[in-house]
Amino acid sequence: MQLTSKSFTDNATLPERYAFGKIDPQAHVALAGNVNPQLAWTDVPAGTQSFVVICHDPDVPSKPDDVNQEGREIPGDLPRVDFYHWVLIDIPASNTEIAEGAYSDGITPRGKAGPLALDGTRQGVNDYTNWFAADRDMNGDYFGYDGPCPPWNDSLPHHYIFTVYALDIPELPFEGKFTGADAIKAMQGHILGQASITGIYSLNPRIAGKQA
Repeated sequence: MQLTSKSFTDNATLPERYAFGKIDPQAHVALAGNVNPQLAWTDVPAGTQSFVVICHDPDVPSKPDDVNQEGREIPGDLPRVDFYHWVLIDIPASNTEIAEGAYSDGITPRGKAGPLALDGTRQGVNDYTNWFAADRDMNGDYFGYDGPCPPWNDSLPHHYIFTVYALDIPELPFEGKFTGADAIKAMQGHILGQASITGIYSLNPRIAGKQA
């Protein structure tokens, strides 16, 4: 399989139009466009019955101690964990493209609705659901796509990996809410092929211009 995007170049900087947050000289971070990028895939394996699209960031700090703290920077050698930004399942086998902005075109405080989405697809909750859990203004279930907003004091640029999976089943066996980790587990044994494309993003002014 091959996955491409008209919205960004593989292994290059992801434009802030597709991010949740952008650099702000005074407040460090301001809200950005939060538009889902265009994606298209080819060379689909025979027997494919549905697709799944997942976007995750494997560079999230495993400890919150230094995150967004004035006068401190998150060290590059700190162990990192996954953060899921988008989990889209049950994409019909006849569909091999996602239009820019089709699933997200701006930030929705407390999260977008789900899991039901366009054309019979379903979306899981992304990890902003946990991130904003204690925030009185932003807490809620964040279904669908919400883009990058890495710590503004991280010494590492973050990698946003968009992956499309071709499955031999028409839908995943979920009822109600599900997460990226849930989808990864449920797909095991059903993946006929997969392809990825990566965008790079940072909110640290020191490295933002050198992140690609």
